[in-house]
Amino acid sequence: MSWNISGITVQEGDLVQLVGVSFKSYIFKLETGKELHTHRGVVKHSDLIGLAWGTQVFSHMGSSFFLLQPSLPDLIKNTPRATQILYPKDIAQILMTMGIGPGQTVLEAGTGSGGLTTALAFAVGSEGKVISYEYREEHQLKAIKNLERIGLSDRVEFKLKDIGQGFDETGVDALFLDVANSFDYMAQVRQALKPGGYFGSILPTTNQVTNLLVALRQYEFAFIDVFEISQRYYKPEPSRFRPTDRMIAHTGFLIFARPITIDREHADRKLLREAGAITVVEEEELKVLEREQAQQQDMETGKIE
Repeated sequence: MSWNISGITVQEGDLVQLVGVSFKSYIFKLETGKELHTHRGVVKHSDLIGLAWGTQVFSHMGSSFFLLQPSLPDLIKNTPRATQILYPKDIAQILMTMGIGPGQTVLEAGTGSGGLTTALAFAVGSEGKVISYEYREEHQLKAIKNLERIGLSDRVEFKLKDIGQGFDETGVDALFLDVANSFDYMAQVRQALKPGGYFGSILPTTNQVTNLLVALRQYEFAFIDVFEISQRYYKPEPSRFRPTDRMIAHTGFLIFARPITIDREHADRKLLREAGAITVVEEEELKVLEREQAQQQDMETGKIE
């Protein structure tokens, strides 16, 4: 694996990150005999091999850089892309909320450039599996190359297919949709997910979210959460601790849910509403229907003349 996340010193073949002035960052694979050319000078790969992580190094012009192990967010933000990728703030929430961990089988649709795919492949570990669906071949090829660059492609099975035709898998642990019309694929999602599994999606607009909420209830999903994440940076200065001028605000609405099986005959309406399986309006409609049925039954038994 070329992305070395352990060890004290840099080895040949490692992915390294050089961070210079103004946080200008370069991520590349160390290969003996090669050079990194920047506008602040040339850095020889051979000069970095064997150094301790965190060492300050210099180009032939005397410009300084810090030699670091790239983090997962660094790799994702540095991903060569043909499409917009998910932000690390959203990806972190996806991994936590959907319980993504070692040994799991996870489906995603909308591979794009492979930003989320990278995080999923890292999270499931060597014993897990990510199956990633994309219908545009040029995007899939870009994602495959990006995963190969950091040594995680062996954990991912890439499929070129329209998910409207359904997923090939059943009983998967989690499924995430990064497509504009995720609400059109709830039948396919329901078929692929294991009972009680994790579903997630990201959508940019409110009308798309409301369409998805309707579809989720139609296909008996509950425990629905919808939120967005804003990330505000602060100046790390004790004497001037205050927000910086940059902030990552709305990048999309995150929607999460779990497939359930409802016993309609014995269901507790309050539990169904609290779990998000029915809306307040639907609960009121059920109450009206029950009153009408009770009245009809009373009339039939002669209690109401």
